[in-house]
This record gives sequence, C-alpha cells and structure tokens, in this order.
Amino acid sequence: MTILLLVLFTALAFEYINGFHDAANAIATVVSTRVLTPRQAIFLAACTNLIGAFVGVGVAKTISSGLVDANAVTTTTILAALLGGITWNLITWWLGLPSSSSHALIGGLCGAALATAEGRWSVLHWSVVENGKHAGLWPKVVLPMFTSPIAGFLIAALVMALLYVCLRKVTPRIVNLIFGKAQILSAGLMGLSHGSNDAQKSMGIMTLALVAGTQAGLFEDLPAWASFLHHDSKDIPKWIIVACALTMAAGTAAGGWRIIRTMGHKMVKLQPVHGFAAETSAAAVILTASFLKIPLSTTHVISSCIMGVGSIKRFSAVKWGVVGRIVWAWVLTIPVTGMLGYGIDKLLRAIGAP
Repeated sequence: MTILLLVLFTALAFEYINGFHDAANAIATVVSTRVLTPRQAIFLAACTNLIGAFVGVGVAKTISSGLVDANAVTTTTILAALLGGITWNLITWWLGLPSSSSHALIGGLCGAALATAEGRWSVLHWSVVENGKHAGLWPKVVLPMFTSPIAGFLIAALVMALLYVCLRKVTPRIVNLIFGKAQILSAGLMGLSHGSNDAQKSMGIMTLALVAGTQAGLFEDLPAWASFLHHDSKDIPKWIIVACALTMAAGTAAGGWRIIRTMGHKMVKLQPVHGFAAETSAAAVILTASFLKIPLSTTHVISSCIMGVGSIKRFSAVKWGVVGRIVWAWVLTIPVTGMLGYGIDKLLRAIGAP
C-alpha cells in the first residue's frame, strides 16, 4: 500500500514537472513576440491547460491499457517508469532543451515493463487491434513520433505562406496590431491543446497503478473512506482527472524559462504573425491527435511548427545548429528513458520493492 501511494505521489510530481517543462511549448512564442508579458503568458497557459485537461480521456486510456501488458505491470514497474521520465525531464530542462515529456514517460514505462518481465519483449504491445482499431506502440507512439513533426512543419509553412500572400499589401504596423491580438487566441488554443494531450499521460499511468494494485490485492481491507483506490477497469476515475488537471496547471504556473529562451529566441526571431501561424498549426495537429487517442509529443509539434514558420520567413533565419541539439534530444529520449526505467526497476527490486 505504501508503494502505491508513493507511485501516485510520483505521478503527480511528474505531472507538475511536465507543467513547467512543457509550459514553454504553449507560451514561448507569445513571450518572445512580446504580445504578453511572461507573467500574463503563464497565467493564460495555466488556465487553458486546466481546461484542456478535462477534454476527453482517450489519450489516458491509451497509456493505461494500450502500450504494455497490464497483467505484467506492478506498482514498482510504474514507479520506475515515472522516476526514469522525471530524471530525463530534469536533465533536459536544465540544459534548456525542449524534449518530450510524453516520450520520456512512455520510454520509462517500456523499459521498466521489460525489466519486470525479465526481458520478455512480448510484454510490449507493438501493434494490436482492439475493437477493430489499431493500437500499440507502433501506431500510437513510433509512427506519430515521425509524422507529427513533419505535419507540423508543413502545415505551419503553408499557413505562413498563405499569410504572406494575403498580407503582402498591408503595412507591418497593421500586421503587428492585428496579430498581436490574434496571437492571444492562438496561444490560448495552444495551451488548451497541450492540456488535452499532456495532462492525460499521468491520468493513464495513475489508473494503471490502481489496476495493478487492485490485481495484487492491495485494497482488500481498505477502510470505507479509501474505497476510491479500488479500481479494475480501463475507465479513468474522476478524482484522477481533477488531480492531474490541477497539478499540471500549478506546474505551468511555475514557468520554464530555460526552454522558453530556446524555443522563443534561439531557434528563430519571431513576430506576432509568425507566432500566430506556429501556435495555430501546432494546436490543430495536437487536438487531432487527442481526438485519435494518440499520446503525441507537443514539444515536437510546436518546435517543428516554429521551424516551418521560420523557413518560410527565410531559410537561413532558422538557427539549424540549435535545431540539431533539439533533434538529438528527441532521438535520445525514448532509448535513454527506457534504459533508466529498466535500471531503476532492477535497483528498486534489488533493495526489496515488491
């Protein structure tokens, strides 16, 4: 029972870190274009992330039941997965690299599950069909990991090109005036989409922990007030939805200035019209993924959208050296967190964890 409570606390800690780590995704552009002050942008992101967290639970169900064999997962497995993801998030936050919290958690979960199953690869759901729909790591994680940044880059570039055509006779002062207002809406939409996808990751992992605890018989003698912990279905409990939404909003309010500087200033110099194009394009891709129950990397999408916008502005305007560092962080996230999850799971069991 103690380890389960530790898992739930760690999951909320991951959600809080996800809030300040990935909050930069939603507000970097609106801060860099000086449409909003950092304090105003953080308040907007916190509010919209909170609202977005209540928009469906499809992504949470994918995390809790669609990626690894739930019957082979224990509370120790989940704790190791969370600690692996948190470790990588803190390292990349310190380095100012916008890596994916989603992939950090998924990589940690896969590595820890492999450790628990003694290296039995069948514990990972690579590609399965559930109720006539494709699920598993390939269609829900690996394929979107490559297609979503490409889609974000192309859509943002197209939107920016269309805006250039439509606004070619409008003076820069009027353009900045119009899109200075419009970017507030696009930043809010970006925050909403971030909450709709990222907040659900911890919802899924906490539900998986409750199912594992129930299967292990941890809740057989629960007092009446704690009966809410007993859970043996794929449905996401309402109290978990509320807890994760509030925690992510609190984490967002803590900010994430290192990553904001990288995304808002170091990759490409942005004006309000560029920020509007990037945020609107990214929000469209992320909301589509949330509808399809895909745990997308919001970091990958908004970063690629900023690159797409910058390349239309002028290809050399994008600082490709910085982009290279970001791409390396993307590539390394799942393998590194997988190894962290595997190693931490083995360490926890070596010291007596069940």
